[in-house]
Amino acid sequence: MSAELLSILALIVMFVVATVFPVNLGALALVGAFLVGTLAAGMSPDDILGAFPGSLFVILVGVTLLFAIATNNGTVDWLVRAAVHLVRGRLAAIPLVVFAISALLTAVGAPAPAVAAILAPIAFGFAADYRIHPMLIGLMVAHGTQAGAFSPISVLGGIVNGVTDDSGLPYDNLVLFLSSFAFNAAAAVIVFFLFGGHHLLHRTDPPPDLAPSTPVPASSPVSGSGSAADEGGAAAVVAPATGPATTHDASTVAGGGLRLTVHQALTLVGILALCVAVLAFQLDVGLTAVTVAVVLSLTSPKANKGAVERVAWPTVLLICGVVTYVGVLQEIGTVDYVGASVAALGIPLLVALLICYVGGVVSAFASTVGILGALVPLAVPLLSQGTLGPIAMIAALSVSSAIVDVSPFSTTGALLVANVRGMERDLFYRKLLTYGAGVVVAGPLAAWAVLVVPGWLG
Repeated sequence: MSAELLSILALIVMFVVATVFPVNLGALALVGAFLVGTLAAGMSPDDILGAFPGSLFVILVGVTLLFAIATNNGTVDWLVRAAVHLVRGRLAAIPLVVFAISALLTAVGAPAPAVAAILAPIAFGFAADYRIHPMLIGLMVAHGTQAGAFSPISVLGGIVNGVTDDSGLPYDNLVLFLSSFAFNAAAAVIVFFLFGGHHLLHRTDPPPDLAPSTPVPASSPVSGSGSAADEGGAAAVVAPATGPATTHDASTVAGGGLRLTVHQALTLVGILALCVAVLAFQLDVGLTAVTVAVVLSLTSPKANKGAVERVAWPTVLLICGVVTYVGVLQEIGTVDYVGASVAALGIPLLVALLICYVGGVVSAFASTVGILGALVPLAVPLLSQGTLGPIAMIAALSVSSAIVDVSPFSTTGALLVANVRGMERDLFYRKLLTYGAGVVVAGPLAAWAVLVVPGWLG
């Protein structure tokens, strides 16, 4: 068997093993890079380690460290309480606020599963108190996290833009971000009407309390990015600590509880500074995020104690491991091999659709970041032919791979199932499974039809 075929087979085996067993896909990828690179291609350890994405590592650590600080000192909780306070009495606005907050947090760098882990129990608490359909509020969290997931300073946005740049393809931060936001916003509108959101427009019941009737759990599953398989295996829910338990008191929220503490104000300023530095001055995302996080740690060391331990290290291992393996694939020549095979089909538009479906189907069960890190380089030969627009194709592939994270087999979906209130968990699981299957079928097709086909026809 040739080294190219062996490397592809090893990649497939890694995804299967990480889906079935509790093994981090990144760790498997590093082992695969070592074995395939050494045994099949005769690469030296220095060559293999040279494929390790150092800049991407800094981005992941920087943004997740900053978000861990924001969680520790209550900044995220303050944002949620303040936003819901603004719509008191307007029940139809609550799902939209949940969507907007989810999108905002992922857009400024928080990993989508981390946002879902924090917001899901809060959102389901509001849904129970206001008698809002659990599917409606849960899917607003899920689609909201994906709506902001491809901003220039987000984890997924950084990954896709970095891999695309390394592959020598043109990319557009704004197109990628707006494509994901538009598709998930459209899905959120469908969900709003599908699960009774329009009925809330006619309800004027005074809310019983601004707060959930139960406290937010002190620990929630924040373990990876894109799938429960990131930690290896099925959508089993594990629970590393994500911060101190948070309880809400209605009188506090309505009054002085909305006052910012010094630590929270500094954190908001730091996040804003990161956005300005990256978007306006084009500074490096990772180094800037680490700088902001260190400054915040120095200004309030006690409040931010333990933030480093809350960095999403499994996600860091996952992403860096997969990208390292892809680097080995490029060195071996697997990318060129796949490109030649794809070109032999002679129908680029059909191949583009198949790639989108591969991304969607695999990501529904495995790692979103993992599949993006693998598929973007493998699509390079197809895009290099010039028959398809690279920017549109990368956007379509990204949307296809991320929008399916509503599946109950993904980390975000599993978090919804684990935290649901107001509905039998088994019933919620079945409804989410049905909805997720529909998204897997329709999502890649819609992304392909809207983003890829017009450019090809033009």
